[in-house]
Amino acid sequence: MADDELLVLRHDRDGLSTLTLNRPDKLNSLTPGVFVALRDHLEAIAVDVTVNCVVLQGAGRSFCAGHDLAAISTGERAPSKHFEPETVDLLEQLPQPTIARLHGHCFTGGLELALACDVLIAATNTKLGDTHGQWGLVPIWGMSVRLPERVGNSMAKQLMFTSRRISGATAHEIGLVDFAVPEDELDSEVARMAAEILMNSPGTNRRVKLLIADRSERTRIDALLHERTLPHGLPEDMAERLAGG
Repeated sequence: MADDELLVLRHDRDGLSTLTLNRPDKLNSLTPGVFVALRDHLEAIAVDVTVNCVVLQGAGRSFCAGHDLAAISTGERAPSKHFEPETVDLLEQLPQPTIARLHGHCFTGGLELALACDVLIAATNTKLGDTHGQWGLVPIWGMSVRLPERVGNSMAKQLMFTSRRISGATAHEIGLVDFAVPEDELDSEVARMAAEILMNSPGTNRRVKLLIADRSERTRIDALLHERTLPHGLPEDMAERLAGG
């Protein structure tokens, strides 16, 4: 296995694909190489009909401490100009439901990755924050769009203007994460959510995700009319599930 492939690990079991950011000695900080490995996995998962749910997590003590500042200072480059934000977009656009498992640190670029997931589950002692302002950087991976979508414009401005770090518990209070549990319960909470998702029709889940994405491009009335046309068809397992009661 090439070194770049080791930067993000993939493990599949019973319809669940777990992607692990794998630079634990660097708190899983993000480099162009990490994004290359992550995109390879995302592109493969997107067309893999055996995968019905995806968990994104970090190895070691943290989910992700953000962009590797050393890579910025040395001028390390991704394969194309917008490779990193396009990879975050691919994560958001995966047809399968996605869960971000957050522990330790979840800062800036790491938070942008997490915000591209459908469900965010954090340990109560996780530290989250957007630190672009601390380093004189400007977000280009989606923070200015996805953070306000989660917490509203006013709270997003507070977090971005101040580079404030908040706990997983506080993140839950403001709606930044969906669940916050003690760290020793994090694995079981993620497993519970994944199991609930996997019990349902993967075809329904994929179509629901598409319909919700469609809504953002339409007025409310147009979205209602669009939904009733069944634009993405019916789930492949509908007849089987109905027959099974």
